[in-house]
Amino acid sequence: MKQFGKILKFELMGYAKNKIFVGITVFLMVAIAVVTFVPNIISAFSSDTGEDTVPSEPTSAPVMIISSSDPALSVTVQTYFIPVFTGYAVVISDEEPEAIKESIVSGEAECAFIMDSLSSYTYYVNNLSMYDSNTVIADEVLRELYRITAMVGGGLSPETASDILSVMIESRTETLGKDQMENFFYTYIMIFALYMVILLYGQMVATNVATEKSSRAMELLVTSADPTAMMFGKVIASCLAGLTQLILIFGTAMLFYNLNKSALENPIIASIFDIPFDLFIYMIVFFVLGFLIYAFMFGAIGSTASKLEDINTSVMPITFLFVIAFMVVVFSMASGSVDNTAMLICSYIPFTSPMAMFTRICMSTVMWYEIFISIFVLVASVIGIGFLSAKIYRVGVLLYGMPPKITTVVKTVFKKQ
Repeated sequence: MKQFGKILKFELMGYAKNKIFVGITVFLMVAIAVVTFVPNIISAFSSDTGEDTVPSEPTSAPVMIISSSDPALSVTVQTYFIPVFTGYAVVISDEEPEAIKESIVSGEAECAFIMDSLSSYTYYVNNLSMYDSNTVIADEVLRELYRITAMVGGGLSPETASDILSVMIESRTETLGKDQMENFFYTYIMIFALYMVILLYGQMVATNVATEKSSRAMELLVTSADPTAMMFGKVIASCLAGLTQLILIFGTAMLFYNLNKSALENPIIASIFDIPFDLFIYMIVFFVLGFLIYAFMFGAIGSTASKLEDINTSVMPITFLFVIAFMVVVFSMASGSVDNTAMLICSYIPFTSPMAMFTRICMSTVMWYEIFISIFVLVASVIGIGFLSAKIYRVGVLLYGMPPKITTVVKTVFKKQ
């Protein structure tokens, strides 16, 4: 235990003295502070200069041409159709379609509707934007006009027909389980943060181990210190460093969000910072356990690499495993079905459960014993993989000039026992 404490303290001091680690943390904290104060800064400048500024001339609205050969239809269109297109300068025209097309091509008009009847029209536009919703609006308006006309033809008054079509439906929604939309954003942020931290710090653990091995420093350390204490000290130190960095970053975001809450009124932002306490506890538990299980594997892999250049190739299987777990969770969240078969299976596999089970807890109803089983399996796996990684570490650091084959190292580990 004494060796573990010394190694843990040494590794933590290494992170504290790492200028890049400290610099990135400080930069992100300052950036978050600046971003959260931007709305107040903008409003302050606007209020200071608002009285002295002269309003600019309003820009001219784009021209929309509407044409119909039927006089009665033209009256109906002018009464009900034109008012919905408030962003256009609507012009009624009796020109031929070819002349209207030339006006659009030349830029005199942006678009045109040539009405044949209430159920038929042709829409002309030069370059159709992917955000052009004019036809959708026109279809909805004409559909309602057609229905009103049909009802009036059947003997109803226009007012009665309009009341029938514009009836307001009263609805109430009572959520008996979880509101997926409400929990989506902080669930996604936690999953993404776990993804980034595991890849970043896991790679850092593997690189540090490989660097010490290449410098031959481990040959002295592994003979004088318990490899289990060394492995657990390195991994837990990296976990504490990563957790501290996240606490500082998200703590800064929480502090400055509360200071500027009135200027940052947004339901999406509010849902991120209003995470329930029980979900916050689950987030910490799965975050720490998920980080530890992958960090142990990265550390063991780093000890088997003969050269520092072999790290990227060696850790690739672990990286692929983690990326697959991440993609399963993200696709399930996007589809809105977090209780599908893949997620149920991933909830109990220790390499995928930190993300899968936490996502299900946030966005679905999960029984307490399912959560207990998932956490128990994850804790047992962390302990088991931790001790196995320590054994691989002891053997791996003494192997030089060999390709980093995990199967060979594992056979050597069990042969040593």
